[in-house]
Amino acid sequence: MSVPKDILDLVNSVKARGEAFAVATVVRTVSVTAAKAGAKAVILADGTISGGWIGGGCARGAVLRAARQALADGQPRLISVQPESALAERHIAVGETRDGVFYARNMCPSQGAMDIFVEPVLPRPCLAILGASPVAVALADLARRIGFFVTVCAPARDHAAFTEADRLVEGFAPPSDLGDNPFLVISTQGSGDHDALAAAIRLRTLYFAFVGSRKKIAALKNDLAGEGVEAAALEKIRAPAGLDIGAITPEEIALSIVAEMVEVRRRGQRRVERESAR
Repeated sequence: MSVPKDILDLVNSVKARGEAFAVATVVRTVSVTAAKAGAKAVILADGTISGGWIGGGCARGAVLRAARQALADGQPRLISVQPESALAERHIAVGETRDGVFYARNMCPSQGAMDIFVEPVLPRPCLAILGASPVAVALADLARRIGFFVTVCAPARDHAAFTEADRLVEGFAPPSDLGDNPFLVISTQGSGDHDALAAAIRLRTLYFAFVGSRKKIAALKNDLAGEGVEAAALEKIRAPAGLDIGAITPEEIALSIVAEMVEVRRRGQRRVERESAR
C-alpha cells in the first residue's frame, strides 16, 4: 500500500484505520537545524516514523521516546533540544522537565536549538453494551456523544431502540474486533444476565461493569465459579456499575457509568498531572 505524500493525508489515513499515533511538530528553531518550524512527522505506536520529517539524529531519539510516553498516557509533550551551554546559563540540566518542557540532550554538531510539540492521537475508545434495558439504551446514546464507538449486543427484536449505536450485533456474544482493552457494560437487568456474563467474562477489557445489585452479582458470580470460571476473572467485574452519584433514573445511571469510564480512561493522564504538580 502506498504511503500518502501529504502529511495531513497520512494523518487522516492512519486515523481512519483506527490506529493510535502521535504527530510531532517543530514549533521553533534557533541557529542551524535540519528541520525548520512547521515540519511534521507521524509516529506510529511501534515507534516508527510513518512519514514526514523532523530532522536527523539531533532530536529523533527524544521525540520517539516522548511519542511512546504520550501514547501511553494520552498526555502531549513539549521537547526542547538545546546546547548544554545554553541550558547551563539558565541553570537547567539535560533531562530535566521544567514548566511543562522536557529538555533533551542535543546530539547535533551544529549545536542549533529546536522545540518539538508531540501530540498523541488516540482512536475512539470502544464500548460494548450487552443488553437492551432502558439503562443500556440511555448508555448507548450518551457514550456515543462523549466519543465512544458503541457496539450493542442484544436480541434482534430490541435493535430498533438503539438509534444512536454505531453497530448492532444479534445476541450477547461480543465481536472479536473491539480493539485493545475495550470497555464493556452488561445491562441485561434480568433478561439474560447469566448468558451475557458467560459470553463476556473471559474477554480482555479495560473496564467491565454489571448493572445490578451487589446481591445479584454475588449470586451470578457464584454460579459462574461453579462452572469453572476463575476467581481472577470474576473479580474484575464492577458492580453496581458507575460512580455513586445517587442515580435513580436510567439516564442518571448511564451518566454515572460514563463518568466512571472517563475516569478509568483518563487515569494515566491524571496521574501525570498530579506528579507534575508536586
